[in-house]
Parts: sequence; C-alpha cells; structure tokens
Amino acid sequence: MTRSFDPALQQLLTQHLPAALVAGNFLPLAGLTGLSGQIVWENGRLLARRQPDYPLPLVDRQREFRLLRKLSAQGMVAAPLAVNREWLLLPWQAGEPVTASLNTLRPSLLPLLNRLHHQPLTGYRLRLLPLLQRYWQLCEQRHYRWQHALRRLQMRGEPQPLRLAPLHMDIHAGNLLHTPQGLRLIDWEYAGDGDVALELASLLYASGERDCWLRDYAQMARLSLPVLRQQTARWQPWLELLAASWYQLRAEQSQDAQLIAAAQDAWQQLGQSHLSSAVRAGEII
Repeated sequence: MTRSFDPALQQLLTQHLPAALVAGNFLPLAGLTGLSGQIVWENGRLLARRQPDYPLPLVDRQREFRLLRKLSAQGMVAAPLAVNREWLLLPWQAGEPVTASLNTLRPSLLPLLNRLHHQPLTGYRLRLLPLLQRYWQLCEQRHYRWQHALRRLQMRGEPQPLRLAPLHMDIHAGNLLHTPQGLRLIDWEYAGDGDVALELASLLYASGERDCWLRDYAQMARLSLPVLRQQTARWQPWLELLAASWYQLRAEQSQDAQLIAAAQDAWQQLGQSHLSSAVRAGEII
C-alpha cells in the first residue's frame, strides 16, 4: 500500500532531501504502534518515524534524534538524517529479519549488548517510577491490582544501579537484524541511560534460560553473577507493572483486540507474581 507524504514529512524532505520527495513513495510498516514507514525512491530507501498524535510516554522523536546522534559517534547506529516536531528521518538499515529465538542468538547478541553497555552515557536517564506514574495518569481504566502494585514499588524505591550505561530497553526478535556487519539493533525510541541489570531483566522477562544469559553476561562484563542475579530480580516487579501499564494504555488508545487481550494477560500475570512474592515474604500464610 502506497501513501502520499503528509505535510510535516513533506516539509522535512523539502529541507533535507528534496529528491526523495519528488521521486519517492511512502510505505507504512507493520508494528504495534504503526508509527513508522519507509520512503522508497530510485536511490534507495529511508526510514521515517512519526511522533504519535496520542500520548505515549518516552516516545519523543527529537529526543530520539539526539540520542541516536550520540550513539552514532561510537558506531553503534547510523547517524540520523533530520527531525522536526512530527517526524524523524533515518537511513534505512539493510538486513535480514531475525527468525531464530533470542536464546539461539545469545552468542552474538550478548557481545552486542556488552558493547552498548560500555558506550558513553547519552544524558537521558531512565526513571521507572515517574514513567509508571505517567501511565497511571493517562489510563482511564485502572485495574484493581494497579494502585497497590504502584504504591508498593513507590515505597520500595528504584534499585540503585549496579552499573549505569546506555540501554536499548526494547530488545526482541522484531528489533534485530542480521547484517553483513553482524547483528544490529533497531528501533531505539525507548532507549536511555539506566542499570545494565534492568536491560537484562527486560530481555529475560519471559526467557526460560535466565541462568545461561546471566552467567555469560556476568563473565563478559566482569560482574559478580550472584550480585547480577539478585539485581535483575529486584527489577522484575518494576518491569511486570511497566508491561501491564503499556498494554493497558495502548489497548485503550487503539481498541485493538490483540492489545486488549495482552493487557488482560499482563494483569493476570502481575497478580500471580505478587501473590507468589507475598507468600515468600510471609505476608500470606
């Protein structure tokens, strides 16, 4: 399906790449947010990412542009091309989609992750408590477990970082590509500076091979395995509530059946997790 350029993207191309505007077509890309498209023209392809017209915490294309520009100086990503209030223009990352499981990719993904975690800080610190509070404010329907979980985390406070580093924070098969230069990460809209253990906890959220990942990463990053294991466990309830909050907001905004079902599943898993935690802590006998 081909669409014409909207006015803000047309203006951006006019200023920075008029040839693509004259000869190119805009093709929407599939995704949970539906905010990206490729511009195809005779000299190649570009990636265009739109600022959502609905509130979506952390997603800010101008912030993303500045963060990518810093990471590009270290060769982690290609340098972004241009940005305005509504669109971010990026070089197209050529490569093959990942079809294997993340567990299969561990030998190549962990070195990439370790390299990212040794880059200079971007200056954009990720704070989960304000982020969770923002989701609470934006949602109209609040699950009965939500307020209890949020207050519990607020009382506990965010874990002190084991090691502060740039994080991607959205690593899954859809955000990875096989390229001639090796495995590459794409879609950096949730990236920022945070605890490396938070990244690992996010990556291993549903993994059945946590110990293998943590063992290999600890060895590569020269961290204590018991300390890393404990720190990722501290972040787990934060990520469970973050996932449920994200699905709840997107389900309300889109009324998509798949997202509604995902939100329901996330709240159910959150309840089971908190019950297990309470039993272990002796709160329920």
